[in-house]
Amino acid sequence: MTSDESDLPTASARAASSAEPGLESGEQARCLVTGATGYLGGRLVPELLDAGHTVRCLARSPDKLRDHPWAGRTEVVRGDVTDPESVRAAMDGIDVAYYLVHALGTGRDFAATDRRAAEIFAEQARAAGVRRIVYLGGLTPAGVPERELSPHLRSRAEVGRILLGSGVPTVVLRAAVIIGSGSASFEMLRYLTERLPVMVTPSWVRTSIQPIAVRDVLRLLVGCARLPAEVCRAFDIGGPEVLTYRDMMRRYAAVAGLPRRLILPVPVLTPGLSSHWIGLVTPVPRSIARPLAESLRHEVVCHERDITRYLPDPPGGPIPFDRAVGLALRRIQDAQVSTRWSSASVPGAPSDPLPTDPGWAGGSLYTDRRERTVHASGASLWRVIEGIGGDNGWYSFPPAWAVRGWLDRFVGGVGLRRGRRDAARLRVGDSLDFWRVEEIEPGRLLRLRAEMRLPGLAWLELRADRDDQDRTVFRQRALFHPQGLLGHAYWWSVSPFHAVVFGGMARNIARAAEAHEAAGAEAGEPART
Repeated sequence: MTSDESDLPTASARAASSAEPGLESGEQARCLVTGATGYLGGRLVPELLDAGHTVRCLARSPDKLRDHPWAGRTEVVRGDVTDPESVRAAMDGIDVAYYLVHALGTGRDFAATDRRAAEIFAEQARAAGVRRIVYLGGLTPAGVPERELSPHLRSRAEVGRILLGSGVPTVVLRAAVIIGSGSASFEMLRYLTERLPVMVTPSWVRTSIQPIAVRDVLRLLVGCARLPAEVCRAFDIGGPEVLTYRDMMRRYAAVAGLPRRLILPVPVLTPGLSSHWIGLVTPVPRSIARPLAESLRHEVVCHERDITRYLPDPPGGPIPFDRAVGLALRRIQDAQVSTRWSSASVPGAPSDPLPTDPGWAGGSLYTDRRERTVHASGASLWRVIEGIGGDNGWYSFPPAWAVRGWLDRFVGGVGLRRGRRDAARLRVGDSLDFWRVEEIEPGRLLRLRAEMRLPGLAWLELRADRDDQDRTVFRQRALFHPQGLLGHAYWWSVSPFHAVVFGGMARNIARAAEAHEAAGAEAGEPART
C-alpha cells in the first residue's frame, strides 16, 4: 500500500464524488467503533465522547463493555464484522466508522478472515452513506515488495486497500510500535528489558523503528473524524525519533531505573524461534509474538508526515520515546491501565458462556464444589475474592499453578503471566492470568472462564454468601465440560489433585479473609457486614 496521495486517484476521486460533505469543525459526529473491547478501541471511545461525538460500539460480547466507566454514555450493539446483517444494522445513521479489528493470531486463514471482514465493512459503510472510514494499519517499509512482508503486515496493507477502494472517504493511519501502558508492543519491550539484564537477541534488534506514543495515536484517530471529504489516502504516523529495538530496550531501562542492559544480537534466531523466546520471557503468547517479531524484520520508518497538513502537531510536537515510556510506567504503577492487549479475547480461546444447570443438555458437566464458613464480614471475603490472581496468587498449591501455566505456554497458550489490569478491581471482560472475567456481581459473585488450552470448556465460580444462620460463607465451584474422550480422560486424570488445588484454595481464601478482618480490627476500622 502506498502512502502517496497521488498514487490513489481512483479511490480518492470516487470517494469524493459520491460522499456527503465532510463534518464542519466542531460538528458532532455519530461514530461507530469496532474493536471497543480491545486495547485501542477501548481507549478511543472515551476520547471521542470527550471530543463531543456520540459513539456506538459494535461488539460480539456487549457484556464485556458493561463495566467500563464510559459504558453508560454509549450505545452498544451486538454483532461481528464478518456478519453483514449485524454490520448493516450497526452502520445505520453513522457518520464516521472506525475499523480497529484484525484476526491477528487466529490461525493460517487469518488473512482471508481479515479480507472478508474488510469487504463487508466497506460494502455496508457505502450502502449506509457513511461519511468516513478510519482504519489503523501497520507501517510498511518503503521499497520492499509486498510479497516479502510478514503475513501480518501484508494483511494489514490489503485491508487498507480494500477500505480505500470502498467509495467512502477513508483514512488509513499506519503506525509501527505503539508505546503505551498495556499495549502488546510495550509489554513485549517491558518484560524483555526488565527480566533479562543480559540478552542474546535476534538480529532485528538492529532494525530502525519509529515508535509512537498511544496518546498521539488517539489524538490523530479522533482528529480524523473531522477531515475534509476529499481526503482519502494512507498516512504514515510516528513519534519524533527513529530508534533501533536495542536503543528502545536500553532507553527503557534508563527510564525505569534499571542497570544498563547487555544486548548481544545473533543471526540464528528465526521469527519462529524469536516468538518462542518472546513467549517464554513475556506475557505475550506465541500466536501474537510471532507476527510482532516478523514485522520487525524490515525498517519501519515514516517516509512522509503529510497528516500534519490536516492535523497539526500539538505544542511541543509528538511525545518523545522517553516521555511515552515514563507515562506508561506511571499508569502501571498507579494502577490506571484502562485497557491492555489482552482486553481482546485470545484467538482460539473458548467464549461460550456458562450453561445454566437446569437447561443443560450438552452432555457431561463435571463439577467440583467447596464451601467454607468464614469468620469475617462479607466485605472482607469479597476483597480477597476480587483480588485473586496476578501478583496476589491463587491461594492454593503454587507449584501446581506454576506448572500448569508453563504447560499452557508450551502448547501455545497464554499461561499465567497476563496478570491483572488492576491489582484490586475487576470488570467483565478483564483477562486474569489464564482466565477471563465472564461475570461479576460486586460483593457476591466472580465467575471466570478458562482461556488455557484444554480439551473442553472450564469455569471457576467464587461466591461470598450468607447461610441460614447469617454467617459469611465462601462457596467455590469449578466446572468442566469435556470435549470428546480426551476431555473425559483429562478430568479424571486431574481430579485426584482437586483436594489439594481446589480444597486448598477454599481454605486459604477463607483464612485470608479472616486475616484481613483481624488486621482491620487492629487498625481500628469499623466492622462491615
